[in-house]
Amino acid sequence: MAEGEKLIPINIEDEMKSAYIDYSMSVIVSRALPDVRDGMKPVHRRVLFGMHELGVRANSSHKKSARIVGEVLGKYHPHGDSSVYDAMVRMAQDWSLRYMLVDGQGNFGSIDGDSPAAMRYTEARMQKISEEMLADIDKETVDHQLNFDDTLREPTVLPTRVPGLLINGASGIAVGMATNMPPHNLSEVVDGTIAYIDNNDITIDELMQHVKAPDFPTGGVIYGYEGVRDAFHTGRGRVVMRGKAHFEEVDGREAIVVSEIPYQVNKANMIKKTADLVNDKKIEGISNIRDESDRKGMRIVYLLKRDAIPNIVLNMLYKYTELQSSFSVNNIALVNGRPQLLNLKDLIHYFVDHRHEVVTRRTEYLLRKAEERAHILEGLIIASDNIDEVIALIRASANAEEARAKLMETFELSEIQAKAIVEMRLRQLTGLEQDKLRTEYEELMKTIEDYKDILARKERRMSIIKDELNEVREKFGDERRSQIEYSGGDVSITDLIPDEKVVITISHAGYIKRTSLTEYRKQNRGGVGQKASSTRNEDFLEHLFVGTNHQYMLFFTQKGKCFWMRVFEIPEGSKQSKGRAIQNLINIELDDKVKAFICTQDLKDEEYINSHYVIMATKKGQVKKTPLEQYSRPRTNGINAITVREGDELLEAKLTTGDSQVMLAVKSGKAIRFEEEKTRPMGRNASGVRGITLGSETDEVVGMIAINDQESNVLVVSERGYGKRSDLEDYRITNRGGKGVKTINVTEKTGNLVAIKNVTDADDLMIINRSGIAIRLAVEDLRVMGRATQGVRLINLKDDDAIAAVAKVIHDDEDVEDLDDESTNEESGSETTSENTENNE
Repeated sequence: MAEGEKLIPINIEDEMKSAYIDYSMSVIVSRALPDVRDGMKPVHRRVLFGMHELGVRANSSHKKSARIVGEVLGKYHPHGDSSVYDAMVRMAQDWSLRYMLVDGQGNFGSIDGDSPAAMRYTEARMQKISEEMLADIDKETVDHQLNFDDTLREPTVLPTRVPGLLINGASGIAVGMATNMPPHNLSEVVDGTIAYIDNNDITIDELMQHVKAPDFPTGGVIYGYEGVRDAFHTGRGRVVMRGKAHFEEVDGREAIVVSEIPYQVNKANMIKKTADLVNDKKIEGISNIRDESDRKGMRIVYLLKRDAIPNIVLNMLYKYTELQSSFSVNNIALVNGRPQLLNLKDLIHYFVDHRHEVVTRRTEYLLRKAEERAHILEGLIIASDNIDEVIALIRASANAEEARAKLMETFELSEIQAKAIVEMRLRQLTGLEQDKLRTEYEELMKTIEDYKDILARKERRMSIIKDELNEVREKFGDERRSQIEYSGGDVSITDLIPDEKVVITISHAGYIKRTSLTEYRKQNRGGVGQKASSTRNEDFLEHLFVGTNHQYMLFFTQKGKCFWMRVFEIPEGSKQSKGRAIQNLINIELDDKVKAFICTQDLKDEEYINSHYVIMATKKGQVKKTPLEQYSRPRTNGINAITVREGDELLEAKLTTGDSQVMLAVKSGKAIRFEEEKTRPMGRNASGVRGITLGSETDEVVGMIAINDQESNVLVVSERGYGKRSDLEDYRITNRGGKGVKTINVTEKTGNLVAIKNVTDADDLMIINRSGIAIRLAVEDLRVMGRATQGVRLINLKDDDAIAAVAKVIHDDEDVEDLDDESTNEESGSETTSENTENNE
């Protein structure tokens, strides 16, 4: 150890703590966070001040970037040159800053992430708006501090006329905290600031009528307003941004064209990742992606496959790619050198406070200068009034010092006045110049009064701030670039799934699947049908109905429980596939079976669920009516729909509006028709009332229909493939609980009754037998017969085959079928029919 040195033992923990706190405070205050007053971090402030000192204004010629960087490095910012150049480059990129502060010439990078040219190749100068940020900096408006080597002074903040933090935002990662502030529209911010000046007690909601939302340089769409509201109220929030897209026909194909992308998204990366997702089959429907962007603007073209639905593909892009991304707002800025989380009103308040201080200090400076000038003018006027005496006095003096002293003594002048008189030019002795002195003095006295008035009255100062803000808006204000879609929210899974018609089939063993309706094509009556499903040994299709993907589906089991599902959640399968076991999809008991389905619209729509009923029938002839509202909150394990008595089971459930008629048909060939209102609404746990009296112990109900359209016919189908349709009027309306009237002449040839439907000429019939054969035929091909006849053969059955399921669909000229509204509810859209057959095994 050298002489005179000594060791001081210290605790390493304490040293680490203090050193780390010093470091973190340095990063927070002097590097990563912007100042709330001018919205600048030290490096940006130094770049602009360096350009100001160099004289590189908006109206001067461009200067080499290296020259500017060297100025900033050498005088104010002792860090790497890349940190200064990168900061300056970002200030010149129109996709990074909403209002650019630097006017760059040369390659300053691109939105694809290309790096800018080296600083020796590029040139820069200030933008006009930057001059507004530096206006009055020479008028002692802001404090200056010594630079790193104490040789020069630099401003601690800029006296900006522009609310820099709000219009350009900021992002930075400090130690233990970070900031991420979105840019806003200058016109809106100025309007909001003026509204705050007019009323300091303005609420944030009232400010939001002026400052509507962030406004990103790359445009796009702000999707949903909740995050914006949170950010304005609390300083934190998540703003969801979407690219702007529209549909076009390109080369004879449908295409999605994107013209704007979300802020801070790298276009080239987004396209590459989208291509990867298309190749990995994560996004279907895109055949090619082209980037046709040029100097006129952005244009990304997603060419679609022929069968793709543009809206669905676009929603896929929003969900899985950066075409939709979010901006997490975290408004942390330095207030009096301390980091603080700020809401919209705070940001405006601190800016107005800063402007108020700048205006006050500027006025004090101008007043001082005016008074100094007035003081000199007073001396010059005295001299011009006594000009001969002054000249004689000066000529008689040996030197300037003596002349000054004599003048001070003779005319009681101050040293400054005497010095001004001695340095006076001869031309100021002319009469014209003397008049000018007096005029200038009078003007100056008025100005001094004005400055004193400004300093005496706060409302004058606030009025000046408003005038200057209006000026800034006139010069630099522009239209919003980012649209606001107030109704937006998270991309729902339903947005990604086309709402197309599907056929849902369930086999006797409980296998379920959905198939597009277009897979089934129409045949004429009496055909043998086409293979519809490959079932397992001894299994057959027992239920079939038609719905659309977005509908809600209620499953009712024979034990009287109800389960809930969306149609699109049912696994998709081809006509030939057997589907998935229903036990794997809903938590149904092992000894229970699904017997009925209802498709409803939105179960969260109160008006809808309170105006609809579920009417149910059991095999033993019980019926029960319950408001749909009781089924609008299903649980994973199901809820009780009806209490089923011993030896009975739930057979059918329909959706009604409460004013339809109900028909029940039994196996022995009888049917009853009664008004729905004869059945009062009951709770979920009730077991219902008698709907039809069975003729024998072996008889049972095979189906129920709810009739709303009095023009429809009643169609019945028997086990051996016979069917017919009869007029509704053939069945008289009776009280519920009767034995009913004959609906088909049951013989050995026809077999027992298996299905009852209400149909019109616009319907098609779909019949599936137990061996898996399906036939589709038009109801209009069946003539209307009396109710006591045995009907005509609808499908040719082989050997011991029997009909398993019957359903109806509306037909039109094309092969795409619209869904029948079998419920009595017009606005419920597509109420579907489900069919039960008894188990004859």
